[in-house]
Amino acid sequence: MDEKPRIGVYVCHCGLNIAGVVDVATVAEYAAGLPNVVVAKDYMYMCSDPGQNMIKEDIKEHNLNRVVVASCSPMLHEHTFRVACQEAGINPYMFEMANIREQDAWVTADKDDATEKAKSTVEAAVRWVQHQQPLEVREVSVNPNVMVVGGGIAGMRAALDIANSGNKVYLVEREPSIGGHMAQFDKTFPTLDCASCIFTPLLSEVGRNENIELMAYSEVEEVNGYIGNFTIKVRKKARYVDADKCTGCGTCVEKCPFKVISTFDEGLKERKVVYIPFAQAIPNIATIDGEHCKYLADGKCGACKKFCQAEAIDFDQKDEIVEVEVGSVILATGYDTFDAAQIERYGYGQYDNVITALQFERMSNASGPTLGQIQLKDGSKPESVAIVHCVGSRDTNYHEYCSRVCCMYALKYSHLIKEKTEANVYQMYIDMRCYGKGYEEFYNRLADEGTTFIRGKVGQITDKAQRDEEQGKLVVIVEDTLLGSIVRVPVDMVVLCTALEPRTDANEVAQLFGINRSADGFFLERHPKLDPVATMSDGLYLAGCCQGPKDIPDTVAQASAAAGKVLSMISRGKVEVEAATAYVDEEVCTGCGQCAAVCAYKAIEIDEKRKIAEVNAALCKGCGACAAQCPSSAIQHKNWTPKQFFEKVDAATREYI
Repeated sequence: MDEKPRIGVYVCHCGLNIAGVVDVATVAEYAAGLPNVVVAKDYMYMCSDPGQNMIKEDIKEHNLNRVVVASCSPMLHEHTFRVACQEAGINPYMFEMANIREQDAWVTADKDDATEKAKSTVEAAVRWVQHQQPLEVREVSVNPNVMVVGGGIAGMRAALDIANSGNKVYLVEREPSIGGHMAQFDKTFPTLDCASCIFTPLLSEVGRNENIELMAYSEVEEVNGYIGNFTIKVRKKARYVDADKCTGCGTCVEKCPFKVISTFDEGLKERKVVYIPFAQAIPNIATIDGEHCKYLADGKCGACKKFCQAEAIDFDQKDEIVEVEVGSVILATGYDTFDAAQIERYGYGQYDNVITALQFERMSNASGPTLGQIQLKDGSKPESVAIVHCVGSRDTNYHEYCSRVCCMYALKYSHLIKEKTEANVYQMYIDMRCYGKGYEEFYNRLADEGTTFIRGKVGQITDKAQRDEEQGKLVVIVEDTLLGSIVRVPVDMVVLCTALEPRTDANEVAQLFGINRSADGFFLERHPKLDPVATMSDGLYLAGCCQGPKDIPDTVAQASAAAGKVLSMISRGKVEVEAATAYVDEEVCTGCGQCAAVCAYKAIEIDEKRKIAEVNAALCKGCGACAAQCPSSAIQHKNWTPKQFFEKVDAATREYI
């Protein structure tokens, strides 16, 4: 570009976020003296309408062809200022943002140092932007079909919201039925509504919605493509039951002579090798557990096939790979619960009557292994129960984060125990976190019902008695921080409030879809406040506990938010994609493949015939990893040249070299 740079620089006060530490007027004055800077100003809030209008007016008045705004993170307002420049007639890629808030004012205590750092940061941006070239904003069409991965409460809600708008949804669930963890629950806090009464109508609605293609007992195998145009391969696992013929009558389940431990009932009872997960299961189709089926192992038995009048049993059935094309994906893969056996001092797996939260849910559920009766291993009712909070969460040895729901479901358990057994209930907690609508009131209700609250961390659970009243009991040893002493509480049953944690295959799923994970292992959102349902991979959205622990209302809200994002994109029919992408100098490229190996977005492929790397610009996010890796500098980045880089580094480090 032969046009001489005419740069406008704008320094934002950001209230006192920046101006409280940085002398913004001095920074603007310094910027005014930099080469090719035509105008430099400071303003209270550059992202406001008056701030944007100031930029637009100066572009026209001073014939600016480049703009630098020194303010906050580009993640927040880069798009805002690009649009402002575009509306004033400048190519949006002739804009550069200098972060003097997060990278300066918020991390630099000394005002003089912060001001000097801001000067060098602004100068670095000015040197960078003068080499920028205009790029063409590109758009791609959007396939209106959507895939939702995960059939729990989040996945069902998102799928229904999209399907009810008239769009096709592929709902992929790895288990034989949709429903997720909520299918295991008894009642929900704080209203104590029956969980089945809430989600069963939702199950039925999903099952009969003509716009939802339910792909239960299936898993995503491969993901290709980009926003608006994904091609996804799904493995439909063999049920050994013909779904079109099965009527869900249950005869095969009744006649099957073999049993295995039921994971749905959290190991509290057995199920048949041929099974339907629960009474309200959707689809209401039997599944044969191929790992434990006697007929599949050695050709013996076959009782299920013998008695199936619908002739639905098919032992020759194989896994099937189905390829679908969608424009966007919502991940709602849910959570796992912490394995309480990792904390040996709590005795889980050692003592019969130390159980986890989900085991209690199944025990309390009318369709559960005890038909809703809360009972000890010997079948008797407990006279005293301890509920231990924060098992695996708020613990630097396991998970530092709070699982959010534990305090509330622990309070729910207190009510259910007292209602069904009249037992004495002890809550051992670190802090009570009753943050939601009606939650604090629920806590007060439980206090009035006579629950004993002991503030402190449980040190050990043992069966070794020291006093007569401890004989034949479990003893919970806890530090009561309000009394300032160690207390021993003898009880008949202990319920461990286990942490919510990422699924065991979260890393594999993240790699499959090309998304990131946060330090706690959950999937990482684009921005925790401004964009909590999107990911850094365009067209991929998050809903529910795969993004972090949350309760049912927040899960449903996030699912609808993700659906809203998808529907907004579908209604536009096309989306903009990044223009500042990588490109290949074919005369230099040797096709070594190092660039493809480091590309996190699967945007680079090697043409084996020509031995040249090829960049899919629609997939490329412009991260620059490929350019840094290329040994021959054959792959470069638009508007990110070595000359720009060295000039920027020189300006940014001018005071320190």
